[in-house]
Amino acid sequence: MGNYFFIPILFLALVILFKFFFIVKQQTAVVIERFGRFQSIRNSGLQMKIPIVDRIAGRLSLKIQQLDVIVETKTLDDVFVKLKVSVQYVVIRDKVYEAFYKLEYPHDQITSYVFDVVRAEVPKMKLDDVFVKKDDIAIAVKTELQDAMLDYGYDIIKTLVTDIDPDAQVKAAMNRINASEREKIAAQFEGDAQRILIVEKAKAEAESKRLQGQGIADQRREIARGLEESVEVLNKVGINSQEASALIVVTQHYDTLQAIGEETNTNLILLPNSPQAGSDMLNNMVASFTASNQIGEAMKQQQNKKKEE
Repeated sequence: MGNYFFIPILFLALVILFKFFFIVKQQTAVVIERFGRFQSIRNSGLQMKIPIVDRIAGRLSLKIQQLDVIVETKTLDDVFVKLKVSVQYVVIRDKVYEAFYKLEYPHDQITSYVFDVVRAEVPKMKLDDVFVKKDDIAIAVKTELQDAMLDYGYDIIKTLVTDIDPDAQVKAAMNRINASEREKIAAQFEGDAQRILIVEKAKAEAESKRLQGQGIADQRREIARGLEESVEVLNKVGINSQEASALIVVTQHYDTLQAIGEETNTNLILLPNSPQAGSDMLNNMVASFTASNQIGEAMKQQQNKKKEE
């Protein structure tokens, strides 16, 4: 029976022995209190405390933590917008005491400062500037938090404005504005393209007309040179200029008739239509041409006499 008496005592001794030791995880700090008063801070590893006298008051993580805060505020152009601000913070290893005892709810404290800074900065900006200057907002939040939380044992690593969400109607209006602006630019490009096509077409037509006129001029020049050469040849065989000109006219007349007759789908109307009338018309043409030449020669002779006088 004596052995049974020692078993509870042995079990109690083992329990008390185990109470002497405790384990602290990596990147964790443990606050030890003795009779309700701060005693010490223990870091990672196997640690020892006095049972009943000492107790673990709390554990603080030394890892970097993130707190997401959503703030709704109004911009300078009276647009309500929601901003998501992500705050990355860490407990300073040398200020675990301040972090544990000075702040009851650190998350609430950080959230309050974020609200205060965002609602002070965003109302100074228009909606478009909020998107452009979101980094400035994040820097302002970090600066304010850094100064305030340092005394409480917290270091602000980084603040980020991760989301900007305007009202749904405002986003729809912004999309319509963007679409209208793009349509306007597209219309301008289309107008420029059409104008370029018109200008280039006009240049091409002008160049075509110029080349066509040049071709006609060259053609007439060659015709005139051919006629001149024909008259010189006829003069060499004893035919004077008037007779040569009449002969050339008659030849061109019959050449024209021959060219018209070679075309299968050509309609030709000759007035008058009798052979005698055609012969008379040709004789009239030759006579008219001869009379014109005689008048021209007479005028030249008169001009020469005036020059001699």
